[in-house]
Amino acid sequence: MRSIALAAVLCFFSTLSQAAGIRFVQVPADAAGPALRAIVWTPCATAAQEVRIGPYVLMGQRDCPTVGDNLPLVVISHGHGGSFLGHHDLAEVLADTGFVVAAINHPGDTFSDMSRAADISEFVERPTDIKRLIDYMLSSSPEAAKIDPKSIGFFGFSRGGYTGVVLAGGNPDFLNAGVACPDPQLLICKQLQRKEIPQQPLTHDARIKAYVLADPLNEFPTAESLKDVKASIQLWASQFGGDGVLPETGAALASALPQRPEFHRVAGAAHFVFLAPCSPGMTKDAPELCVDEKGFDRVAFHKDFNQKVLGFFKSNLR
Repeated sequence: MRSIALAAVLCFFSTLSQAAGIRFVQVPADAAGPALRAIVWTPCATAAQEVRIGPYVLMGQRDCPTVGDNLPLVVISHGHGGSFLGHHDLAEVLADTGFVVAAINHPGDTFSDMSRAADISEFVERPTDIKRLIDYMLSSSPEAAKIDPKSIGFFGFSRGGYTGVVLAGGNPDFLNAGVACPDPQLLICKQLQRKEIPQQPLTHDARIKAYVLADPLNEFPTAESLKDVKASIQLWASQFGGDGVLPETGAALASALPQRPEFHRVAGAAHFVFLAPCSPGMTKDAPELCVDEKGFDRVAFHKDFNQKVLGFFKSNLR
């Protein structure tokens, strides 16, 4: 009976929609923080077409009515200086198969606003940003009545992965994490030297039931800092790391978590391989984000990566 039920669920996911609906929204400012720019992908019954946004080429339909009810929600947190479009291909795959997906630009640490990216306060604000996004999606968004509040997942890359660990119950130990400071003159490096560590509690969110973390920045050096992390986790690590993520980060985090995650190490890959495959325009504008190690096929990798992430969320959110 269990296999029959699972088959029925998978059938539901695979036949619900034909494309990803794409909508830009704004989470209003409140006492917890400024307004958040967001993009929402939803199941859509119309065939996909190209949607060009700057150098990005998305596949979906703008402002398409959402198909389905009791839909699972996945929220996305980008990396340092990233964008809510950085993982659009994964969002499209999830929405095509029946998920609502929402991603934000983290204020002060996004491609268009780096005003607080070098301040340790950003590590406090990021988890709160995601909590506010979930609050909005469940209460005020056009999709609110169609979302199952008991089926919420999270995807985070780099600093977004750090954000997920905090939301899951992790408490960072910034002074002992061993994350290198490439420039001692950076504000965050000076703050660490002066031991100016945030004292306020960080935001955890028990509503999130499953996490996918891709090359997370690891500010959790001990099992003690992770003891309250109980949710299901799929953890991905590149072989070479980058952008502050060390090659050994993934395996160290996997060993320190109280429950062993589903762990994947991507051979021959560096940090930015987890970003969506780049359009020609994006490759020209930002080759450091788009050009991989010799012989590595990002397009082929993402076909497998997206399906494994999809399978994990299907198993843990339904």
